[in-house]
Amino acid sequence: MKTSGHFLSCILVGAVMIICLAGSAAAGKKNARIGYVQWSCATAASNVVKAVLQEKMGYECKLEPMSAQNIWLSTASKNIDGFVCAWLPSLHQHLYAKTGYNVRDLGPNLTGTKVGLVVPEYVSIDSIAQVKEQAEKFNNRIIGIDPGAGIMRLTKQAIKDYQMEYMELVSGSGLSMTRTLEKKINNQEWVIVTGWTPHWKFAKWDLKYLKDPKGTYGGSESIHTMVRIGLKEDDPRLYRFLDNFKWRPDDIQEVMEMIRTSGRPYQSAVAWINEHPEQVQAWIPKE
Repeated sequence: MKTSGHFLSCILVGAVMIICLAGSAAAGKKNARIGYVQWSCATAASNVVKAVLQEKMGYECKLEPMSAQNIWLSTASKNIDGFVCAWLPSLHQHLYAKTGYNVRDLGPNLTGTKVGLVVPEYVSIDSIAQVKEQAEKFNNRIIGIDPGAGIMRLTKQAIKDYQMEYMELVSGSGLSMTRTLEKKINNQEWVIVTGWTPHWKFAKWDLKYLKDPKGTYGGSESIHTMVRIGLKEDDPRLYRFLDNFKWRPDDIQEVMEMIRTSGRPYQSAVAWINEHPEQVQAWIPKE
């Protein structure tokens, strides 16, 4: 009985040690909280960031979907570590103005982006200034995305600047916008949507931006990485990685297309980083 009892004690002690070691390992794993808006470009970039952190750097990374406004406020209030989908200088400038002292701009991670009004190539007008003359062909509607998005704010301004008050700006989501676009194109009907580059819709359909002679939508945009104040001191390695994260339009479009065809954002991001080891290695800080 004594031997049996001693054996049982050894098992219990061993189990406790395993639990403690596992708990210690889990406790040693660093966490990252990255916010993103559920746009195709932000979904692609944020999942690539998560994939590198988890697969290559040993972090546990949580992606938190939220509105454009809340992502800035959450970073300013330190509820998340940051995000990689800030459109500047125009699209998110009003949000940056509200939170600028409480967030840190790490600069562009993607350049050469653009926003504006987009139509299929078969639509015979080329400028926003011509929309009011053809309003009925568009059913007096501009198909938009979520109401808090910066492009919706700019489109409301465009409606004023180009005297299109009779055009209704329809709120929805990125998904509902592309669904409407697809339906209209399949029927060869006229449609006008809020658009931005990079986006997979330009690879799938023949589309064009309407010229913007009044400059309401600004010029070339960049996508920036924003982080919370104090991240550099709290987690220098995470900070340096986010600071190093920079890629090209071809890169993000490749990931967006992988996600569109597979429907699996994280798995697509993992596949992409495994196919681009040198580029990913350049983002990871040296120990």
